Amino acid sequence: MAHLIAAIDGSAYSESVCDHAAWAARRLSYPVTVMHVLGRRDVASAPADLSGSIGLGARSELLEELAELDAQKSRLALKRGRAILDDAKARLEAAGVTTVDARLRHGELVETLSALEADAELLVIGKRGEAADFTRDHLGSNLERVVRSTARIVLVASRSCQPIARVLIAFDGGPSALKAVNHLATSPLFAGLHCHLLTVGTASESDRRDLEGAAALLREQGLSASHDLVPGQPEQVIGETAERDQFDLLVMGAYGHSRIRNLIIGSTTSEMLRKSRIPVLLFR
Repeated sequence: MAHLIAAIDGSAYSESVCDHAAWAARRLSYPVTVMHVLGRRDVASAPADLSGSIGLGARSELLEELAELDAQKSRLALKRGRAILDDAKARLEAAGVTTVDARLRHGELVETLSALEADAELLVIGKRGEAADFTRDHLGSNLERVVRSTARIVLVASRSCQPIARVLIAFDGGPSALKAVNHLATSPLFAGLHCHLLTVGTASESDRRDLEGAAALLREQGLSASHDLVPGQPEQVIGETAERDQFDLLVMGAYGHSRIRNLIIGSTTSEMLRKSRIPVLLFR
C-alpha cells in the first residue's frame, strides 16, 4: 500500500519532519510510516572488549563495570528511540493523519530506508540531524547519501513548517526538472497551489520553449502557473527569488552530477539546501 515515510532522529528538525509529513499525508490521503534508526554505535549487540584499553593491574571488577555501562547505554538508546516514536505518532495523529505506523530499526539509515521504500510515495527528512553544526549551516551527514540512493521523491523539511501556497520550481529543462513538472501536474499534493517556474542563466530559444511548455502543461491540469527567465548564477537567483517573493516550497532536481564532480566544482543542490529557509522537494 502506498504510504509516506518520515525519518526522525529526535533532533530539532523532528517535529518539523512530522508536520511536513502530516501536510503531505492529508493532501494525498496516505498513511505515514514514521521511522527512527538506531545506529550501531547507539546499541551494541555485545559487551565491548575493553581489555586492550586498560593498563596492567586493572581489576576484573572494573571490566565488568564498564561492560555494564555499555549495556545501560544500549537500554537507554532503545528507551529514547521508543519515546521519540511515541511523541511523533501522537503529533501526526493530532495533525489529522489517521494511520501512523511507528518503526524502530537498528542499522544504517540509508540501508534501512532502501528496505522500506518500495511502496513509498514520498520520503520526508530533516535538513540536519542531532550532530550537525547549526551555526555553520552544515547539512546532515546522511542527507546527500539518502537523496542519492533513493528512487523516491524527497521532501527536505525546513526548521519549522509553515502553510504552503506558493511553489517555486527551479527549471533547467533537464530530466529531473521535467519529471518534477509532470508530477506536479498530476499529483493532488499541489492542487490549488500557485506554481512559478524559474530558469536561471543564458537560455536558448529551445530553452524558452521548454519553459513555456512546462508552464502550459501545469495550466492544462488546472494549476495556477507563471514562468520567468532570469540571468545570473542559479544558487544566488533562486535563493533571492524564494525570499523576495515569499515562496513556501522550492522544487528542484537533485544531484545531477557525480560526487567527484561535485567535490571539484561544488553542488547546486547542496548549496540550495544550505541556504534555503523553506522546505525543498527533490527529484532525481
